[in-house]
Amino acid sequence: MAFALVGDVGGTNARMALCNLESGEISSVKTYPTSYPSLEEVIRQYLKDTGAEVKNSCIAMACPIKGDEVVMTNASWSFSIKETKEHLGFDQLEIINDFTAVSMAVTQMKPEDLRKVGGGEPESHKPIAVYGPGTGLGVAHLIYTGRKYISVPGEGGHVDFAANSEEEDQILEILRKQFGHVSYERILSGPGLVNLYEAIVFADKRTPERLTPAEVAIRAKQNSDTDCFRALNLFCIILGRFGGDLALTAGAFGGVYIAGGIIPKNLDFFLKSGFRTAFEDKGRFKEYLSKIPVYVIVNDQPGLVGSAAVIRQKLGAKA
Repeated sequence: MAFALVGDVGGTNARMALCNLESGEISSVKTYPTSYPSLEEVIRQYLKDTGAEVKNSCIAMACPIKGDEVVMTNASWSFSIKETKEHLGFDQLEIINDFTAVSMAVTQMKPEDLRKVGGGEPESHKPIAVYGPGTGLGVAHLIYTGRKYISVPGEGGHVDFAANSEEEDQILEILRKQFGHVSYERILSGPGLVNLYEAIVFADKRTPERLTPAEVAIRAKQNSDTDCFRALNLFCIILGRFGGDLALTAGAFGGVYIAGGIIPKNLDFFLKSGFRTAFEDKGRFKEYLSKIPVYVIVNDQPGLVGSAAVIRQKLGAKA
């Protein structure tokens, strides 16, 4: 039975696992701190801990991947992909962006990994849109080439936020004074949820408390703070409109998928929010969008699953 090493590396932790190259199944998941000297050292430690022997690997990393030299954004690691591959004696070492991995995970999701939020059934081999609010706002699309899906990542989270109500006009004005350019990421992210809360309070000419994203969400779900409730509810509505924009742009009849940690942690609130109404609220194109299904990814290891999909494709498996 042949295995590959897959990984999902963020600013704090590096998760490593083995991928069965025949079935795609993930096993032997272990987490290491990025306080290790390098990715190479983490991989060596993982192989020692598991006793695994592999020759192929795909690692997703939370940083731009533009060439052979990789420099992590929120950790001290920097390395050459070619040199690391040679040092480890691997036949193949793929280093990909973390949201490329998340988007590719969509091709491997099982029914229990997803929660559907309205729409019809996905159309086979049609474009897919994937986005995810977390520390930032990741966006990617999946396109079927006739043989496999490929991920088309970008920086869609940084497009201009478009206000769609008097309340949002006020919020946009407040955030513009604070940030200058106001992107969707300034709202649809963990820090963005705090930005929303504070702007709502400032709009009422009051002073907001200093809250974390988790505190805003907890108060909203407990319905113990009207400002926090308004912030999380508006977050869900704007998330819906942005998802509808992505679906229109790509013709995403293969479905729209929401990743990231924020929505699964607040799923009950999200499902009762105005998300789906806002997703379809595109005037003459409401019926067009009503047919497109939206799914929340509730699998807690999409980075590893997506890395596994990439390395399996590279080695000839059909996605």
